[in-house]
Amino acid sequence: MERYLCIHGHFYQPPRENPWLETIELQDSAYPYHDWNERITAECYAPNTTARQLNSEGRIVDIVNNFSRISFNVGPTLLAWMQECAPDVLTAIIQGDQQSRERFSGHGNALAQGYNHIILPLANPRDRVTQVRWGIHDFQHRFGRKPEGMWLAETAADTPSLEVLAAHGIQFTILSPFQASRVRSLRGGPWTDVNGGHVDPSRPYLVKLPSKRRIAVFFYDAPISKAVAFEQLLNSGEGFAARLMDGFDDGRPWDQLVHIATDGESYGHHHRYGEMALAHALHHIETGHLAKLTNYGEFLEQHPPAMEAQIHEQSAWSCSHGVGRWMADCGCNSGGRPGWHQRWRAPLREALDWLRDTLAPPFEAKAGELLRDPWAARDDYIAVILDRSDDSVAAFFRRHARGPLDEEQQIAVLRLLEMQRHAMLMYTSCGWFFDELSGLETVQVMQYAGRALQLAHTVFGEDLEPAFLQRLAKAPSNLPEHRNGKVVYEKFVKPAIVDREKLGAHFAVSSLFEDYPEKVRIYGCTFEQQHRQVLTAGKAKLILGRSRVTFEITRGCDLLSYAALHLGDHNVNGGVRYFRGDEAFQQLVDEFTEAFNRADFPLVIRLMDKHFGESYYSLKSLFRDEQRTILRQVLASTGQDIENHYRQVADQYTPLTRFLKDIGAPLPVALKTAVDYVLNCDLRRQFETEDTDPARVRALVEQARAGNVELQHHALGYAIKTNLDRRLQRLVQSPDDLPWLARTADLAEVVRALDLEINLWKTQNLCFQMLKTAAPERKTRADQGDAAAAEWLGHFRKLSDQLGFQEGP
Repeated sequence: MERYLCIHGHFYQPPRENPWLETIELQDSAYPYHDWNERITAECYAPNTTARQLNSEGRIVDIVNNFSRISFNVGPTLLAWMQECAPDVLTAIIQGDQQSRERFSGHGNALAQGYNHIILPLANPRDRVTQVRWGIHDFQHRFGRKPEGMWLAETAADTPSLEVLAAHGIQFTILSPFQASRVRSLRGGPWTDVNGGHVDPSRPYLVKLPSKRRIAVFFYDAPISKAVAFEQLLNSGEGFAARLMDGFDDGRPWDQLVHIATDGESYGHHHRYGEMALAHALHHIETGHLAKLTNYGEFLEQHPPAMEAQIHEQSAWSCSHGVGRWMADCGCNSGGRPGWHQRWRAPLREALDWLRDTLAPPFEAKAGELLRDPWAARDDYIAVILDRSDDSVAAFFRRHARGPLDEEQQIAVLRLLEMQRHAMLMYTSCGWFFDELSGLETVQVMQYAGRALQLAHTVFGEDLEPAFLQRLAKAPSNLPEHRNGKVVYEKFVKPAIVDREKLGAHFAVSSLFEDYPEKVRIYGCTFEQQHRQVLTAGKAKLILGRSRVTFEITRGCDLLSYAALHLGDHNVNGGVRYFRGDEAFQQLVDEFTEAFNRADFPLVIRLMDKHFGESYYSLKSLFRDEQRTILRQVLASTGQDIENHYRQVADQYTPLTRFLKDIGAPLPVALKTAVDYVLNCDLRRQFETEDTDPARVRALVEQARAGNVELQHHALGYAIKTNLDRRLQRLVQSPDDLPWLARTADLAEVVRALDLEINLWKTQNLCFQMLKTAAPERKTRADQGDAAAAEWLGHFRKLSDQLGFQEGP
């Protein structure tokens, strides 16, 4: 009997985008990365596209794409983020699927997923269908083929959910063995009870549905999956391979499949270097002919189900109480807060259900005036989400509008559909998964609700927020200061709400520090400057202007007037209002100009109150990324002043420093602080310059060691990484630049001696690329007596050695 192996990774992150800006703002908790998507991409998704295979000495012998050899799904909202922020990783994932089709009889490794990780058994029938249709459409858009299988969020399943999958051509899904209730042969006969996870996971099962449709189900191997996720199995690639092989049973008289399913983040994020353990295990199994790698589609085609199964209704892999984790205080939680309750889960879902059901009738009525079938249009709206170009939107209206729509009607339809999009995003499962109502994930789903409420108010003219908050108040927090859902909403959702004036204020204040072109895109908006006047007086700067702001998603636009004043450092004042006509705008310009030209800054500030009233903003009003960028500009001179003072102290007391070192006495704390700071600045600056001097770096490193200097690991490590990435990128483009290669090899040698933990992932990838492309041809020339090629090869061997590769070409 044949042995087959399939490993499935569920790669997913909850949507983290600000619902109004459609982008992820700076998340300090993810430092040194911008946000958690970026950090987990660096720790998991990217490394799995280029996983290192090491020899017994820990040297790199190969780099492989794990996505070409494992079954996987990636959440559509995560893929959308990758398209904008990590396109190279997205491309590699898609290439992995393409390579798998060549490996596995035309069956790709990638599976689809419901669009935004809704618990389908708890969704209403309309949302269930839309989630599946959006997930399929997104998959086809990215992978260029129809999906054979679909991953269900949290593997949460019931008969209606399986019916929707089967109705849309999905052939199989993956469930926990604890979701199996009973099985029997397709030839008939008695049912066998398999409750408690006792189903045999080595074969597929057929689920017969009331509609007469059928869908195959794979129940994964729970013990091995659990060991990967929670028992440190990924500490050893060989140990991982051995445990996988233990899943086979010689007593089975059929071709058997050992397959596991875990969060894909296990391979690199939850378990560091887990992607390397995965790559090593697969290589060990494949080269040792211990089992044949496969994926679900290939195995299902070659081994159709011989058994049928019935599942537990409303069950999931991460809740032993069915789907209670997403609707009740069932007892399932992260375990980190003993004594905390989750009584907030039910009122939160009830409040969102009320909002969804309250929005549906007016949506249907209002959209029905302009669209032939509002709900069919919502199902097809994924085409616009994936491509918001004018041509795409126009094609959408041709398919669904009752007739030609004017600009205002198009804006109304887009607002209605965005309202529905956010009314589904607010059900993202992570909002209920964790322990506390005020947690980031739960606040995120409340923000989606807030955006749906805002759009409803705009389109219908009705403020539903008070009634929604009345229901949300029934959700109790574990933290006394947050009290309930109403308080949490007012604390964390209301301040995040963005309107045109707030966007205009961001543009106005940031324009004090950014020389924007006449037309500029900021987040999901386009600003077109119709008037801009800049006045300066010493350190003071005043900007007066008028700009048209257009929302790219809904196409709505407004004309805003603004003024912004910078008095130096962090002292910023700004005001925004809707444009009130040319005469009023000219009066505003004249009054501000006269006051500023007299350097009457108190009057300028009073004019802010006069013309803008409550629409009055400061540096605190900026969105976080731009706020940090501007603060870095403001603090740049401060940082230079501090460095100059430290350098003066260090230079002044150099003789004393040397004397204390000679007699083995410690430096005074204040003096050591100055010396450490200056040396770190000098070292970091060497890596920030284009023309890094390896000899100077080596001298600074020796000085740091001699003086027991505490290096700033994060800042220095990032500077080194950026420097080497840049140098290798240039080498890939110009491999014949021998001096650059020689200096890069010398620099890599110095860096290795630093013994710092540096992320060399991209640097090594580029070096491996050269190893496969540039090096072989030069080795051939060197073997033929080409002295220049031999010299090149020597420097490249040194470089690849310093970067951790086994002996080079």
